Amino acid sequence: MSDVIAIIPARGGSKGVPHKNIIELNGHPLLAYSIAAAKLAGVERVLISTDSEEYAEIAKHYGAEVPFLRPDELSNDQSSDYDFMRHAMEWVRANEGIEPEYWLHIRPTTPLRDPVVLKQAIKTIKNDPNATSVRSGHEAPESPFKWLMKDEKGYFIGLRKDLTSEKVNLPRQSFPHVYVPNGYIDIARISHVLKSETLHGNRMIVFETPPIDEIDTKEDLEYVKFKIKNNPSLLTEFFSNNK
Repeated sequence: MSDVIAIIPARGGSKGVPHKNIIELNGHPLLAYSIAAAKLAGVERVLISTDSEEYAEIAKHYGAEVPFLRPDELSNDQSSDYDFMRHAMEWVRANEGIEPEYWLHIRPTTPLRDPVVLKQAIKTIKNDPNATSVRSGHEAPESPFKWLMKDEKGYFIGLRKDLTSEKVNLPRQSFPHVYVPNGYIDIARISHVLKSETLHGNRMIVFETPPIDEIDTKEDLEYVKFKIKNNPSLLTEFFSNNK
């Protein structure tokens, strides 16, 4: 898949869990799981976008490429996904003279992906030439249209004017399907990003996945460790040929 690159963002700073991207999970740093998943999905090139020399060395050990360090101005809390993705795309184009079309955005905080699902996502966008991107998500367990806001007088009101106190109590099947974006997989197209200056565009393919655990807090990490302990098959083949 020479037209596909996986890119994993892993800046050094993290407030919720210090050095979250390299924290150990079952004997391996967190970002290693995303590297392994991409390679098992058949992606030939996995890049790491990091501002940390330490992270870069760890990533290389697990088979990823780190051809550049991310600039400091793109490595703060205000930096967006678009910022680091465009930087990487422009670097590859300028320094290697190539423009791989499909860029898999794989967050290291979502370690337990199924490589088969990643393959399906790649196939999905390749089959739709009009799509600007793919975003993964799972169906919301409860419709947010049943939620309420508080007005300036302290009374509950619906999210829309037509959602009266009676309507919000209707069964969830009465409302549109709503999806929660998750960290399973996003795919951007370089031809769209460099032309439009947006990451996802207005033709995002809905790529429905199972709910997946994302590690943003210490409690999240402990829960994933608990799941692995009780179901070791979650890690099957991850590092058999990738370390």
